[in-house]
Amino acid sequence: MSDNWDASKPILQIENLSISFFTRLGEIPAVMDFSCNVMAGEAMGLVGESGCGKSTVALAVMRDLGKNGRIVGGSIKFKGRDLTNMSQEELRHLRGSEMAMIYQEPMASLNPAMKIGAQLAEVPMIHQGMGKTDAWALARQIVADVRLPDPDRILNAYPHQLSGGQQQRIVIAMALMSKPALLILDEPTTALDVTVEAGIVDLVKDLGTKYGTSMLFISHNLGLILDVCDRLCVMYSGEAVETGNVREVFSTMRHPYTQALFRSIPLPSADKNASPLIAIPGNFPLPHERPNGCNFGPRCDYFEKGRCNAQDIPMSAVPNGDRHASRCLKWSEIDWAAPPALRTQKPKTPIGPVVLKMEDLKKYYSTGGGAFGGGAKKVVKANETLSFEAHEGETLAIVGESGCGKSTFAKVLMGLETATSGSIMLFDERVQSTPIQKRNTDTVSSVQMVFQNPFDTLNPSMSVGRQIIRALEVFKIGADDAAREARMLDLLDLVKLPRAFANRMPRQLSGGQKQRVGIARAFAGGAKVVVADEPVSALDVSVQAAVTDLLMDIQRENKTTLLFISHDLSIVRYLSDRVMVMYLGHVVEMGTTDQVFQPPYHPYTEALLSAVPIADPKVTRKRIVLQGDIPSAVNPPPGCPFQTRCRWKTQVAGGLCDTQMPPLRTLAGGHQIKCHLDDKILAEMEPVIKMA
Repeated sequence: MSDNWDASKPILQIENLSISFFTRLGEIPAVMDFSCNVMAGEAMGLVGESGCGKSTVALAVMRDLGKNGRIVGGSIKFKGRDLTNMSQEELRHLRGSEMAMIYQEPMASLNPAMKIGAQLAEVPMIHQGMGKTDAWALARQIVADVRLPDPDRILNAYPHQLSGGQQQRIVIAMALMSKPALLILDEPTTALDVTVEAGIVDLVKDLGTKYGTSMLFISHNLGLILDVCDRLCVMYSGEAVETGNVREVFSTMRHPYTQALFRSIPLPSADKNASPLIAIPGNFPLPHERPNGCNFGPRCDYFEKGRCNAQDIPMSAVPNGDRHASRCLKWSEIDWAAPPALRTQKPKTPIGPVVLKMEDLKKYYSTGGGAFGGGAKKVVKANETLSFEAHEGETLAIVGESGCGKSTFAKVLMGLETATSGSIMLFDERVQSTPIQKRNTDTVSSVQMVFQNPFDTLNPSMSVGRQIIRALEVFKIGADDAAREARMLDLLDLVKLPRAFANRMPRQLSGGQKQRVGIARAFAGGAKVVVADEPVSALDVSVQAAVTDLLMDIQRENKTTLLFISHDLSIVRYLSDRVMVMYLGHVVEMGTTDQVFQPPYHPYTEALLSAVPIADPKVTRKRIVLQGDIPSAVNPPPGCPFQTRCRWKTQVAGGLCDTQMPPLRTLAGGHQIKCHLDDKILAEMEPVIKMA
């Protein structure tokens, strides 16, 4: 940071910023009249739904809007200098040295053909003219700073030889090589597991303190913003709608959009039957469809015609607040403590007989030892002795980090893979060795899957209606085209999409709408068991609430068994009846949601729960950041699979954890834990999450 900078002034000052993109259709305003200040050493959070302009603001600060993007009004001042008037040469000196940006996808920021050390050393060599030896020494020090094990090995590795979490740490290290005064982070943890995310978040906070770096942290995860940031700016449709101290905004919000966001996220107090989430009604307005007056007006519970849509609405200060402001005419008239009028209690789905039973399921893969198939064969143990049962009308959540075997077991159940050993009983049929091509139509239609990414599962050249009818044809449902057409329209009703969407192409749909089409297609054959593999992780929180609510409604109506695969424990806590925790192919804990979310925990479950960011200032949680990555399934550790990362290992006598696989023990109420810990120690475990 420059020595002569006055720390009492904002290091980044954005005033009345307007950004437009110029296309063949004309000018599309992306950001309007946006203002925000970041003080020295301060972390500012930018939150809002996809398309609200968060990343556009970040790219404008870096002056990287591409050919079509243009700043059409306002100013961006960095240390008092206006970035909008700088030449490309001046910007080159600033970028990477005094200002740096960390993107969402780490592999897009790394050169796959260069070793990590060379990529890191390049930064001070270019920006500061540092010699090669000194630059490599600095690179090694920064790699150690971002808590990567064995820095020398990492420096000599290529990007593809690192895990996602390690790659993201390298990108953070690269951004910090020149000790920038301002660090912009654009959804830096979206693709990472919660345990890795917790480590990255702690790292970012510590490094910010160590180097005195100011941060602009972009995220749609309000819990993360509470963990990382001092201040917050909520954006909606290109405008800042509320800004202030993070804890103040979270506990005394003064804009209807901020309130609506909080009502759509599963805080610990949410209950799918007694107090279901409330999705924000309507859709986000496209830039050319913005209403007059308040942009949020058409979706707002407090909208007043003739007042809220009569004029442009300025930001107004909230008295007695810490620089707290709201873009709402009625904020002082609203009863913010009143319970929501829309929330309705829903009946609990009755749990029926067992429809799916897995016993001692194993799935091993054999891989060649060398690049061209030579060398010794290796075995990947993806699933080890999986045993569980699922009931009609039940939601069973399967949680764990990437690489724990969640998706592998789903593929075996679907028939995309066959089991190595063990059995799967689906209704009254054994299917563990029957690939999908050899399964009868009834079996295929009764077990369906909703995938993580709705963009990849739809045919871009086929209309929505045609894709659903195609599924009906495959499942031999409907006597003729007219009957299938009628059933397709019923399915659109089921997923709460307008019937007119039947003629739309996938590109004309939002992410949440595409996911609804995926769900409609999954239920086309009257599916009784639905495997939902991270079905809401790619969606905004408000859309997430609508899609989870939809799945619950369909389950109540059809008595569907839902296997919900997720690493988002907030959603799991909200909608699951039972939870199965997996680690390195093993089931390490299983029980009802209340049992799994309250002590005694398996040590791995305890670490998972402590890593979940919760957007509630009244909640305190114990921090347990796991060291190291999940071990390789090719070379699992001896004894307990979790022993290499377990903080309780020293409590077990005789080195049992290192040598013996723990037995699966059944505690009170059918709660199962695979652990060597003594009953007395388990009984004394403290809750990770506490309400104030």
